[in-house]
Amino acid sequence: YLVCVDSDGCAMDTMNVKHKFCFGPELLNVWALEPWRTEVLKIWDTLNLYSKTRGINRFLGLELALSTYADMGILKEDISDLTKWVEESGELSNRALEQKAKETGSPILFKALNWSERVNDSIARLPKDDKPFPGVKEGLKAMSRQADIVVVSSANREAVEAEWTRHGLTAYLKAVMTQDMGSKARCIGLQLEEGYETSHVLMAGDAPGDLKAAEANGVFFYPILPGKEEFSWTRLRTEAFPRLLEGTYKGDYQEQLIREFQDLLK
Repeated sequence: YLVCVDSDGCAMDTMNVKHKFCFGPELLNVWALEPWRTEVLKIWDTLNLYSKTRGINRFLGLELALSTYADMGILKEDISDLTKWVEESGELSNRALEQKAKETGSPILFKALNWSERVNDSIARLPKDDKPFPGVKEGLKAMSRQADIVVVSSANREAVEAEWTRHGLTAYLKAVMTQDMGSKARCIGLQLEEGYETSHVLMAGDAPGDLKAAEANGVFFYPILPGKEEFSWTRLRTEAFPRLLEGTYKGDYQEQLIREFQDLLK
């Protein structure tokens, strides 16, 4: 059995603080959008925290936000190179972006790279008061007795590894897979190549992108409901994971969980 677990906003209570104190503010700085601070930050938070695009890769979120600002007349810059890159690149990471920026000399790609590097520096300077949601450690410990646990995250590897190590969670893990290894769907696919049956695999996440990654690989999805994280982790340990082992996850139970999740993010 295999349980894939997202990190920010799913296992670690870090998502809100990173967006509100790092991603959004650095976007203001790099694109000189301070005069429109309120509108810019509200749109960033809505796209990345409070809607069906919650939890998307940082570069997809950046392109979506910049496109929105352009439509509003706030941004005058040509972002077509960034749009093309996020649509075509098989790896949305700093490494891949730096390579493409050097190949093309595109100003918007260098600007996006600068923003992403500043975000990483900003995250590294955050007070080390990040913590797992209540129930995470107990859930990982219980499930690891009967399943392999793999982190599947679109976040920065260094930050994820530091956070999970700091809170003593890595002992329960088989592997950590982050943005440098490709999309979440690709990461799950790489695990499936090791021989797991799809009916024995569960992706736990807090964002629609986690659901899509599970569906792309034909595996089950378990939602960590934003605002109801402790309840979600307790239910995963006591109800959903036992159903996975018993073979009763498929069908009505899975569909009910997905409906509950989608209704919350409408």
